[in-house]
Amino acid sequence: MSHGGQQKSSSLTLVLMVTSAAIGGTLQYGYNLAIMNAPTTFIQTFINETFVERWAIQLENYQVTLVWTVIVSIFSLGGLVGAIIAGPMSIRFGSFCISFPFSRKKCLLLNNIFLLSGAILALISRAARSVEMIILSRVLVGINAGISMNVQPMYFGESAPKDLRGAVSLSCAVFTSFGVVLGQVVGLREILGSEWCWQYLLASNAIPGLIQLLSLPWFPESPRYLLIDRGDKEACINALRRLRGCEVQSSELAEILQEQAETKGMRPSGPWELFRDRAVRWQLISVMVISSAMQLCGNDSIYFYASYVFKEAGISNDQIQYVTIGTGTCEFTACIMCNLLIERKGRRFMLMGGFILMTVWAVVFTFALCFEHLISWMPYVSLACIFTYILSFGMGPAGVTGVLPTEIFNQTARPAAYVIAGSMMWLNLFIVGMIFPFLVSAMRQYCFVPFGTVCLLSALYVGLVLPETKGKSLSAITAEFHKLNFKNKEGAYGGQIQYQLGEVCASTSL
Repeated sequence: MSHGGQQKSSSLTLVLMVTSAAIGGTLQYGYNLAIMNAPTTFIQTFINETFVERWAIQLENYQVTLVWTVIVSIFSLGGLVGAIIAGPMSIRFGSFCISFPFSRKKCLLLNNIFLLSGAILALISRAARSVEMIILSRVLVGINAGISMNVQPMYFGESAPKDLRGAVSLSCAVFTSFGVVLGQVVGLREILGSEWCWQYLLASNAIPGLIQLLSLPWFPESPRYLLIDRGDKEACINALRRLRGCEVQSSELAEILQEQAETKGMRPSGPWELFRDRAVRWQLISVMVISSAMQLCGNDSIYFYASYVFKEAGISNDQIQYVTIGTGTCEFTACIMCNLLIERKGRRFMLMGGFILMTVWAVVFTFALCFEHLISWMPYVSLACIFTYILSFGMGPAGVTGVLPTEIFNQTARPAAYVIAGSMMWLNLFIVGMIFPFLVSAMRQYCFVPFGTVCLLSALYVGLVLPETKGKSLSAITAEFHKLNFKNKEGAYGGQIQYQLGEVCASTSL
C-alpha cells in the first residue's frame, strides 16, 4: 500500500470510529436537551389528565409547571450521577470479588443499557398513564449522557495522534451541537413534535444508541489504555496500526512508553486523591473553573430566552419553531469552525477569545433589552446577539473544555479528573436551569449581567493561568504546571520527573 493510500485508510478508520462513538455518545446530550422543547404543551396536558384520572386531582397551572420543571431538570441530576460513575466504569466494573477491567470502548457500549431502558419507559409512559415513567426515563437518559460526556473524550484523546488530538477530541462538541439541531428538526410538528407522537419523540434517542451498538465493536480500543492500563504492547501496536493505517511511528510509541514509565506502579487515582495531590493542584483548579464556566456562562439559558426575543422581533408563534433551529445550527457551525482552527490557533486562544466575545455580546444584549421598547429596531439587535453569543460559545468553550482533562492529566488521574469536570458541569447546569426563571423575573433586562461577569472572569483566568497545550507531550505540559504547583521550586516531584525521563530513555532504547 502506498503512503498516500495508508494515510487515506488512517483517516477513514479514525473518522468512522469517531462517528460511531459520538452518535451514541455526546450526540445524545444535545439531542435529549432539544427534544423537550417541542412537546411542552402536550406533555403538560398529559400531566394534568393523568392526575385527574388516577387521583381525581385537578392541578393548578403552577403545579403543572412544577411537575414539568422536574421532568426537564431531572435530566441534569441523572447526568451528574453518570459523571460520577463514569470514572470507575472506565477503569474497572464490578465490586468486591466480582471485578474486571473495563475499557473505554466497552464502557460506551454498556452505557446503552441506560439509554435503551429510558427509551422503553418513555415509549410506554403514555399508554400506562404514568408521569413517573417519564421522570425515570429522563434520569436514565441523563445517566447515559453523563457517562458519554466523560468517557468519550478520554477514548478520543487517547486514540488520536498528537497533531490531531485537539480536533478529534473537539468532535465531541461538534456532535453535541449536531444533536441539538437534529433534536430541533425531529421535534417539528410535521415530524414527531405533534400531540399524537410525543412519546415516540422521547423514545427516538434509542436509534443512535442502536447504531453505536452495531458499529463500535468493529473498531479498536484506545492504544494508551491497552499499553498503560493493560500492559499489552502488542495489542497497542495493532490498535495504532489500524487507527493510523500504516506502521507505527517510533516517536508516537515512545511517547506512550514515556507515559507508561511515569505512571509505573501507580494505581488509578480517586477524585478525593486529586484534591490532596499538590502536583495536580492547578490542573484541577483549571478543569473545575472552565467546566463550571461552560454552564454558568448562560449559553443554555439563552435558548430558553430565545422564544421571548423572537416574539418581540415580530416572529409569529408558528414560525418560531423554524427560527429556533437556526440557533442550534449556529452552534453546530461554530463547533466545526473551532475544529478547523484549534490545531492552528491553540486551545488557550480559542478559549479566551470565546469568553471575551461572549462578554461583549452580553453587554450589547443587556443594552438592547433595556431599550427594546424605546427604539423600534432594538429587538433585531437582541435577535442578532442571541446568534452571536451562541456562535462565540461554540467557537471556544463548547469545544475546548472537553479536550483539557485529556491533555493535562496522566493516564492514572484522567478518569478521576473527568469525574470532577463532569460533576461541575452537570451540577452547574442544574443550578442555572433552576434559578434562570427567577433571575429573569428579578433582574429582567439585566439578567445577563451575571453571565457576562462569569465570561469576563473566565477569560482573565485562561489568560493569566492556563498554559498552551497544542502539540505538546504530557511531560512538557506537566513541566509547565509544575512551575505553578511548586512555585518554581525543585522538590521531590521535580526529581521524580527527571528520574522517570531517564527511565523512559532507557526503556525506549531497549
